[in-house]
Amino acid sequence: MMRQEPVIAIKNLNHYYGRGALKRQILFDINLEIYAGEIVIMTGPSGSGKTTLLSLIGGLRSVQEGSLKFLSEELLGASQNQLVQVRRKIGYIFQAHNLLGFLTARQNVQMAVELNDAVAQSEAIAKSEAMLTAVGLQERINYYPDNLSGGQKQRIAIARALVNHPPLVLADEPTAALDKQSGRDVVEIMQRLAKDQGTSILLVTHDNRILDIADRIVEMEDGLLARDSQSVVSHYDSGVRNQNS
Repeated sequence: MMRQEPVIAIKNLNHYYGRGALKRQILFDINLEIYAGEIVIMTGPSGSGKTTLLSLIGGLRSVQEGSLKFLSEELLGASQNQLVQVRRKIGYIFQAHNLLGFLTARQNVQMAVELNDAVAQSEAIAKSEAMLTAVGLQERINYYPDNLSGGQKQRIAIARALVNHPPLVLADEPTAALDKQSGRDVVEIMQRLAKDQGTSILLVTHDNRILDIADRIVEMEDGLLARDSQSVVSHYDSGVRNQNS
């Protein structure tokens, strides 16, 4: 059986900030592949290059050196218009949920659906309500963000990121502002929906409490991919199971 093409394929990726005498290398020879439906957690200290790598994968920065393919499309040398098209196929979840306070939960999600002109408003509403139901907010569809808890707001952000069934979701510290239980709930929802939809998730986190949802953990250190290990997950997972048994 032929192996599927990766959603993300990165080879020999380097990245620099600044120019001339101020030019500084941030990423060094990154090689990484992420496949459909896979949940990859990226860890590492602040300043190790995680967010820079995430922004390159998300088409938010231009690739400078090496190869970065999204759905087999090379992003090195991509035009701004190509990067916009890439961004439309990716769901984003940030530490701050970035909801619009003057819109209801449904309207915040609906905005993402309506980026596609081909979708009728009635369908956009139905999709948004179905997605909010999937994240357990069916009772809060017409609430404004100010009347919701942090965990509920982050669930809206997840619904918004996943409503268009993107092939890839990028999450940057999605549990950082949440208490332990809310954080756990949020990542379990992401995990379930990713598996249901076949969406790949790349999640940057410092939160050790959620590492067990990952299929793989990759570790950044000083701009290098220091570790990419499935054994870490299985080892960690068995440790969690042993504690719980």
